[in-house]
Formats: sequence, C-alpha cells, structure tokens
Amino acid sequence: MNDAEAALLREVERYYSDRVRQFGATARGADWNSTESQELRFTQLARLWGGAGEQGEISLIDFGCGYGALADFLQAPPGRVRCRYQGFDISDAMIQHASSRAAAGRTFSTRADTRERAEFGGASGVFNVKLATGSEAWEAYMRRTIETMASLATRGFAFNALSSYCDAAKQRPDLYYADPREWFDHCKRVHSRFVTLLHDYPLYEFTVIVRTEGQNG
Repeated sequence: MNDAEAALLREVERYYSDRVRQFGATARGADWNSTESQELRFTQLARLWGGAGEQGEISLIDFGCGYGALADFLQAPPGRVRCRYQGFDISDAMIQHASSRAAAGRTFSTRADTRERAEFGGASGVFNVKLATGSEAWEAYMRRTIETMASLATRGFAFNALSSYCDAAKQRPDLYYADPREWFDHCKRVHSRFVTLLHDYPLYEFTVIVRTEGQNG
C-alpha cells in the first residue's frame, strides 16, 4: 500500500467510524438508507454461493464487514446458510460493534495479516464513499481491492458499486459512480471467464459476480 492509498483509507475509516458511533449497529450506522436496501444488496451478493450452502458449510470472507450485518443475514431466512465467516474492516469502531455481537463461527478483525483464504469473498458498499479522492486514485484502489479478493477467494467473489447510470441530478460529489461496463470488462479480462453483471434490481447500483472455473453453486 502506498502513502496515497493509506491516506485515502484513513479518511474513509474516520467517516465510517463516525457513522457507527452516531447511529450504532444499524443500517444508518453503515451509511445505508434502510435495512431493506442493505439486505437487497446482500441478496445479490448471495447469488455467488447460491446452492453451495445447501450442500454443506461454506467459508466466506467479508471485505468491509462493518458491524457484521452480512453475517446476521446469513443466519436468518431468506439468506440462511451454514458458514465459516471472516469479517474484515478498516474501522476499529465497526469491528468493536461486530465483535460484541459475534456468534459462533464468526471472526472479525481490522488486521489484513489475519485474513485467511476462503471459498467465497464479498464486498458491499466499500467502493461508494470516495470523499475528496479523485476518480483515478479511487479506481486504482478498487482494482487493488478486487485483486486482493481474487487472491483470497478460491471459488469466486462479488462486489457492488454505485452506477454511473444514476441520474446526474441525484449524484453526489463525495460518492463514486462506477461504469458497470468497465468493471465487468476488467473482471472478465483479468480474473475469470465466468463473470455476471447484475443491474436489474431497484437501487442505483450494480453487482458483479466473478466465479472461478465456472462454478455456479
């Protein structure tokens, strides 16, 4: 990690730590409008592992886990799946909330060196809040993060991002709106032949699912 990326992440860490201190372990604490929209995003990510959870326990690493909302989603219908779960986040405040609520089979950490390989990797919302970072630097950070997910997830990974197809009048300068075509193309060319782009759910965003060796759950 270079100095510019370290500075970028410090700003993002402060932003999310302030949110969770203000609103607690809630959707607003993770900077989402509602629990419903938060869980709709998780539903898209869950297409990655699909029926694999019906065949037995899966392992998952959650990048930008926040206070552990995805872990909660995986323990209750309709997202329930047997899962060995690792949560990673840059915010100490988030991890403190997550650890205080942790159930069996969940681990949470801010330390990158504690991350272990898992079958699947997921990232929800980590590419949205760029604050004052320029688009070029933010996109470089995205590529590095996706590369890390690819290196740690043996069967595939998924992530979401705000869409450049969002109405211009609704866009905010502190958020990053990604071109879904570019990120589909990047993942297709760099990471796998087996890539799915989901842009058909009622949020101003998209989800990319990358599978290795054509696994489809």
